[in-house]
Order: sequence, then structure tokens, then C-alpha cells
Amino acid sequence: MGILPLSFQRISGFLFILLFCSSIILSPALGKKPKKGNEFDKLSQRLIKDGFTPEKINTLFSNDQVFFNPSGVSLFFIHSESSLDYDQFVSPKSIAKARKYMETHQESLDLAEKTSGVSKTVITAILLVETRLGTYLGKRTVINTLSTMAALTDEALRERIWKSIPDKKKPKRETFLKKVEKRSKWGYAELKALIKYTSREGIAPETIKGSYAGAMGISQFMPSNALTLAKDGDNDGKVNLFTHSDAIFSVANYLTHHGWKPGITRQR
Repeated sequence: MGILPLSFQRISGFLFILLFCSSIILSPALGKKPKKGNEFDKLSQRLIKDGFTPEKINTLFSNDQVFFNPSGVSLFFIHSESSLDYDQFVSPKSIAKARKYMETHQESLDLAEKTSGVSKTVITAILLVETRLGTYLGKRTVINTLSTMAALTDEALRERIWKSIPDKKKPKRETFLKKVEKRSKWGYAELKALIKYTSREGIAPETIKGSYAGAMGISQFMPSNALTLAKDGDNDGKVNLFTHSDAIFSVANYLTHHGWKPGITRQR
């Protein structure tokens, strides 16, 4: 799909794009929903125990748009980031789009660069790779992805995921179980962050679409980053990563948080 969670380790993958750019630039799947089950009962109890109100959690998981989604989460165990073709981002067409983007959003990019010290070409290159400058945001319901992942502490639910993976793409059983254990913990932490973020910003969580992994918005932030590092770039009082100004300032803040400083070398 080409949409991947933004992580500082991935910045190294953008270096070739930045070197090239800097010299030139200054639907959910159709079909019936699965029948509502009790897959999230244990997860709900866990969330309530961790401080969320019963009313909030019960309302969330009683929503017909929130459901256990094995087919979506199974991609987590067969998807390979190496399949992304970075060459596509240095094609003449992509560079032209990046230049146009910088012209369209010049005010936000200039201000973000001035206040953070992060080059606007770097910000633009990251948004180009993450979502093709906001034109490809993902179609999966983030709350379903993270809730399903978080619920995999339940052995029966793990088996449903295992069975949903095509035989030709199944990893070794031991590899699968180790990854499930790690990812279910990660998914639970991200789920809690998503609930907190959407509550703070007044967003219905079931309306947020994103990548197969739960990354969301033009900048493809995971909820934990949206909660702690995303910025209100247009000063409208809300942090909305589906607006360009907020995404631009959020990427700049993410990089400075992880050690970016004005004048930093490309090697670093």
C-alpha cells in the first residue's frame, strides 16, 4: 500500500529523496460487516481497569462500525516494508507534485522551517513518501485495527488471525506467536493513545481511516505520536493531522523532538 508509520529510523530511507529533491525544490472494502460478537469484552474490561470510564468504553465497542477485523490485521504478519519502491518518489512527476505542494503550502512550510529549523524540503519529502502529499491516506478504520491487535492476548482470537492468513503467506508458527505477543502489547498502547487523542480533540474514533498498521493523517502518525507530538499548525485550537498545516508542523516537531537541529548534516 505504500503507507507506513512514521518512525525516526525510517528517516534514513528518505536521504536519497532529499538529496535529489533539495536541488530542485526550495475505501473500507465493500461487503457485509462481520456479525457483532463479544471479542472485545476482555479488552473492554482491561481498558476500564486502566482508567477509562465504563460509559466511554461501552459506547465505543457497542458502535456497529467498531468490530474485530482478522482480515485487516493479518496483513501485519505478512506485510514487508521492503516492498516499497522509493524510486517512484524521485520521478519527474513526483518532483513536480512536490514543487507544486511547496508553492501551495508555502506559508505553513516557511513558518515551520523558521520556528523548528527543519528544512521545508525535508518536511515535504517525508509527506511525499508517507501519503503522496496527502493524496493517499489509507482506507482502514484505525480503531478496528488497533482494537483487534490489542485483543490478541486472547488465545482464541489469536487462532482466528492465524487461520485468516493464506497458507502460502503464513510465517512459521513460532514466529507468528512471538510477533503476536509483541504486537498485541504495542496495539494496546496505541489503542489507549487513540482513545485519549480522539477524546481530547472531539473526534469520533470510528471515523479515522489510516494504514494497515494504524498510522493516520497526512503525516501518518501513530496515535501515540499524534497524542504527544502533533501540533496545531493553523491555530484553530485543534490538532487534526488530516489538515496540511497541522501535518507540516507535526512532522517538524517530530524531527526536532528526535534530535533534529538547524544545520544538521545529511549524514546525521
